[in-house]
Amino acid sequence: KRSSAERVALLLQGGIMPPKKHRKNNLPDPLQEGIILMDTQKHKWRLGPMIAYGGFGLVYLASPCLDVPVENNAVHVIKVEYLENGPLFSELKFYQRAAKQENIQKWMKLKQLTFLGVPVFLGSGQVKHLGKSYRFMVMERLGEDLQTIFERQGRKINNETVLHIGMQVLDVLEYIHENEYVHGDIKAANLLLDYKHPHEVYLADYGLAYRYCPSGNHKEYQENPKRGHNGTMEFTSIDAHKGVAPSRRGDLETLGYCMLQWICGSLPWERNLKHPGAVQAAKTKLLDELPDSVTRWVPAEENCGEIARFLKNVSNLTYDEKPQYKILRKILFNGLEQKGICYKETLDLTSVQSTLNECTIHHRKAHLLMPTLKQVKGQESQLENEEFFNLRKAQMKSSQIQDKPVLVRLYKFTGTSMDNVKPLP
Repeated sequence: KRSSAERVALLLQGGIMPPKKHRKNNLPDPLQEGIILMDTQKHKWRLGPMIAYGGFGLVYLASPCLDVPVENNAVHVIKVEYLENGPLFSELKFYQRAAKQENIQKWMKLKQLTFLGVPVFLGSGQVKHLGKSYRFMVMERLGEDLQTIFERQGRKINNETVLHIGMQVLDVLEYIHENEYVHGDIKAANLLLDYKHPHEVYLADYGLAYRYCPSGNHKEYQENPKRGHNGTMEFTSIDAHKGVAPSRRGDLETLGYCMLQWICGSLPWERNLKHPGAVQAAKTKLLDELPDSVTRWVPAEENCGEIARFLKNVSNLTYDEKPQYKILRKILFNGLEQKGICYKETLDLTSVQSTLNECTIHHRKAHLLMPTLKQVKGQESQLENEEFFNLRKAQMKSSQIQDKPVLVRLYKFTGTSMDNVKPLP
């Protein structure tokens, strides 16, 4: 039997961090490594070692190969929680309703996209173990998160890369918004890179996804101070500060704050995160004084007029108004043009290659994604409007995988309409 130190070393060789020490929260009892789970489609999965846990439950490596132990370079993960719990149920409902692969493929064909950063959902099911009932969900592994890269880069990402990331996230938001959902927790920790194609960014973690427009009926605008200030404080929308149910404009406002932070390294209100009212006032001031407020905050060597224009467009939206995604995309696209960026140009986040995971998988054409080690605080609930506002999630912490990616987004532009802006293969 290996010692703890040996096990940690082994896991690190596979590019995976071990689970952190047990925290005092209502986590499910661990499942036994090696047991076989069957999903609702009758597909069987062998459970591997646990690699993460948090308010969302437990995360294990998994494999469809049932006769051999699951290796550290497995390309699937299984999320597990007690059957009566909520966050995994919320995420599962999102994937079942809004993220079926056939629907994603139809959307990509309609929009002429070669990539859409919605993680691949493979199945779900229930299992009883030692007298307890569990719910599980099978996913492809997720890669290194943008927060880790942001911190490793000295809390700064170059302007061009930020605009490319913003365009990819905007593609995802348009898709999920069209399918009656908002994400509700956009931040760097929830943006994950594809392991084999690190120019592709996935928007992950739909435990807080909210159905803002069930059956085509948009939720009404209603402020409730008792429910105010929920979410990740740095990026919470003005609506969320007021206790209003999430909407499309809130997702886009949050994305604007994220892009501003990635370029500048911080946001004007980050020193006051323990005082939600002060944070709300600072955000309101920033939006009211655009574009000058962004110009004053951005370093002199950076030109972030496109971020100011993006936020200005979003701040002009009414609560239930459908955003003009083409215009928002054109704002970011023009930002690249103004900087003289060639659309085939490779954008380096870093040039250092991984030394921790040299394994190559030849038999899969699907995206290979490495998992993120998450640490989530707060109470979780299901999709219902009344319970949603009780959710609070702390920032995720990623696995310390040292892959340092090159990020690229390729576009071609013909004519004068944004309908003709297409990603290149």
